[in-house]
Order: sequence, then C-alpha cells, then structure tokens
Amino acid sequence: MSHARHSRPGFTLLELSLVVAIVGMVTVAGLQGLRRQLDRMAVRGAAGAAALLVARARDEAIVRHTVVALRIDTLTGDLTLAARGVRLARSALGHEHGVRLSTTRDSIAFDVRGLGYGAANTTLIARRGQAADTLVVSRLGRIRY
Repeated sequence: MSHARHSRPGFTLLELSLVVAIVGMVTVAGLQGLRRQLDRMAVRGAAGAAALLVARARDEAIVRHTVVALRIDTLTGDLTLAARGVRLARSALGHEHGVRLSTTRDSIAFDVRGLGYGAANTTLIARRGQAADTLVVSRLGRIRY
C-alpha cells in the first residue's frame, strides 16, 4: 500500500509579502493623489466663498447707501462684512475649508457707488498643502480668480 503525498497549491511567504508590498505602494500613491485633489477643492471652495462675500459687500454698500467694509483676518482665516459697526456676515474660511489666507491688504471698503477703497488689485491667496488659489479684487469691485 503506498501513500501518495498530496501537495496543496499555495503561495509562499515571499510571494505574499511581495503582493502586500505592491498593494501598499499603490495605495500610498492613490492617497497622495486624493490628498492633492482634496486640497485643490478646498482652496477653490474658499476662493469662491471669498468672491461671494466681496460681491455681497459691494452690493450691500449700493443698496444700503453706506460704506460697507470687508475685513480679512489672516491669522484666523475669517472674513467679516460690516456696515456702520454692525456685522452683516462672517465667513470662517480657515475653519470651514482648512485653508491659510494671505492678502495684500487687511480690509476693503465699498462706498455708496460700489467703488472700493483699498481694493485696487487686492489679492487674496488661499493655500492648503501644495494647492493655492488667488482672488484679485479691482477698485471697481470686479473679481478675478
């Protein structure tokens, strides 16, 4: 009577380790791409929100027939809209989008005609990771980004 050895097909520890290493490298590469995309989306969203607030400041100045100021706090990443000492709106871009802000001026004021004081080519830059988006406001209140 002979006993036949049955070998079961399987993988060696070396083969399994190689597969796990390759899967890990592909995952890391995918996560880095995802992080870059999320950073781009965050700065684009922050720039869009800032553009809306600048446009609102100009519109409020025209409608209310008073000077409306937009204050930019780069330390906290907040934009605050105020008229005659009353806060009309606040946007916490730094907290909401996880971005850091830098700007050429700390505030913009619009008069009753919608013309900006301190707005001549005011530049606001939102950064997160390697991504950055720039918003430029002209004296006439035009927004470019």
